[in-house]
Amino acid sequence: MTYPIASPWYGTQQIDSRIWCLTEPHVHPIFSANIFLVLGSEADMVVDSGMGIAPLRPVVDTLRPDPGKPLILFTTHCHVDHIGAAHEFDTRLVHPLEAEELANPTPYSLDTAGISDGFRKLFLDAGYAPLWPHLIDALPHEDYDPAAYILKGAPATRTVEDGAIVDLGDWQAEVLHLPGHSPGQVGLWHGDSGTLFGADAIYDGPLIFDGPGMDVAAYAATLRRIKALPVQRVLGGHDPAFGRDRCHQIVDHYLTLWHA
Repeated sequence: MTYPIASPWYGTQQIDSRIWCLTEPHVHPIFSANIFLVLGSEADMVVDSGMGIAPLRPVVDTLRPDPGKPLILFTTHCHVDHIGAAHEFDTRLVHPLEAEELANPTPYSLDTAGISDGFRKLFLDAGYAPLWPHLIDALPHEDYDPAAYILKGAPATRTVEDGAIVDLGDWQAEVLHLPGHSPGQVGLWHGDSGTLFGADAIYDGPLIFDGPGMDVAAYAATLRRIKALPVQRVLGGHDPAFGRDRCHQIVDHYLTLWHA
């Protein structure tokens, strides 16, 4: 198929004086995940790394006031749309239950012909639009070959579990284990601002809870934990940011749906 060229590949939006959100607008919405850059006095942090279709690190560095400052990649979980550019970063944090997948990721294709009917039904039932022929509707540059897409292994340099602190100097956040969507999924809680980096545990779109490696009982416990936090702002793994009231609406909807 002939696709248009989309340059720049990444969309960038400044959330506040410290946080940027990067997106891949030409990836199918199911697989178009948020990438966050958090600026700190001693180090900066990237939360997740997208599909890896175009180089991410150079774009991140253009947004950093000091590109020479240490840079941490925090991977919330190891689904394809969150680990594509992980190999571009030297410091990589992930939960122990996700470490093997980060080091040796399951091969993936941008051609959707190989996606099973079961997965297609899962996505449709959740409320997503049908899959495109490829997971992209544009190319990052003229000679890009979608068939050559590959996930590269990126072994963790450190594993983090519930209660660990990610320290950027003048900004610290607590690691929260948020299983359900993925066994080792983790988020970040910045208590000073009431900001939750919710990964795929919670975002303002159809949540995926009924696929391989997913656990509705664990997911329900995760949502109850999120509701108990004094959340002011949620930066989810997909879709735009939202506040406390919407967070509670989403939690209550799924707990009612699951009779949990």
